[in-house]
Amino acid sequence: MDWPAIGLSIRLATIVSLVLLVIGLPIAGWLAFSRWRWKFLVEAIVALPLVLPPTVLGFYVLMAVGARSPIGRAWTAWTGHSLAFTFEGLVLASILYSLPFAVQPIAASFAQVDRGLIDAAATLGSPPWRTFVRVVIPLSIEGIITGGVLSFAHTIGEFGVVLMVGGNLPGITRTVSIAIYDQVQGFQYADANATALLLLVFSASVLALVYAIVRKPWAVASLR
Repeated sequence: MDWPAIGLSIRLATIVSLVLLVIGLPIAGWLAFSRWRWKFLVEAIVALPLVLPPTVLGFYVLMAVGARSPIGRAWTAWTGHSLAFTFEGLVLASILYSLPFAVQPIAASFAQVDRGLIDAAATLGSPPWRTFVRVVIPLSIEGIITGGVLSFAHTIGEFGVVLMVGGNLPGITRTVSIAIYDQVQGFQYADANATALLLLVFSASVLALVYAIVRKPWAVASLR
């Protein structure tokens, strides 16, 4: 069992899911309530990682943060080292790759909020940001939790994107999925089986938790 890789994956997934909750709430709010005619273009961009091959996304992220890119040069000037093949690079790539897993459940939950409550808050003089914080978010807590859990679980199992952007540096960018690949390549099937079984149990537990969360409002609705 490669515990350093497991620990790094957990740290990566925790950071990514927290960041996605921070940036995902306003994005999901805009997608749920905006009436802009071309909103579907933004929805398509947010959902693009769902259909884009991970290696393609990883390649373009690698090019975007490379030493010859403006972002890469700015990062190197600020920190003294490249963004590619670092833990910070993994965080950036994972945020982009897991974005729809956080935004879409939250946006769907926001869209189910009764517009009458939002209009009533506006009638009482509540500014939009306060209505969003005091009304929309509390009524959408199941979707927010689901988005956070799914983005965490999705980040744990990433392979193509993290391999393209971070490589395979033990203790720095070597995640648990890359560790399993290395174990199979080295014919360490017992170790690979133990690590894969751990991920299988974790993934099944996450799905059970998500379904338990999203079934709660249905159960309440059925009793009315």
